[in-house]
Amino acid sequence: MATLKIKKGDTVRVIAGADKNNEGKVIAVDPKKNTVTVEGVNMVKKHVKPSMSNQAGGIVEQEAPIAISNVMLLVDGKTTRVGFKMEGDKKVRFAKATGKTID
Repeated sequence: MATLKIKKGDTVRVIAGADKNNEGKVIAVDPKKNTVTVEGVNMVKKHVKPSMSNQAGGIVEQEAPIAISNVMLLVDGKTTRVGFKMEGDKKVRFAKATGKTID
């Protein structure tokens, strides 16, 4: 399986779909399904049964996953593709637009 170029905690911009041009922080990454969940993007309404933790139940709005191909990493306010390079004996991500090391 290939290494994903977007990780939890990254700031991304949506480049396709109904939420195009929205930005947010990555909450979760699912490498098996190639999806990411982004804060405040792709909001859906979910009907929740009453439980011990949520006495009232009702309709809750939450983020749904979107395809990882529909988001791009933001570095210094610009979208960029991501590459990998070796720094010493450590593999690091870098922004292809600026050449800057991401982590």
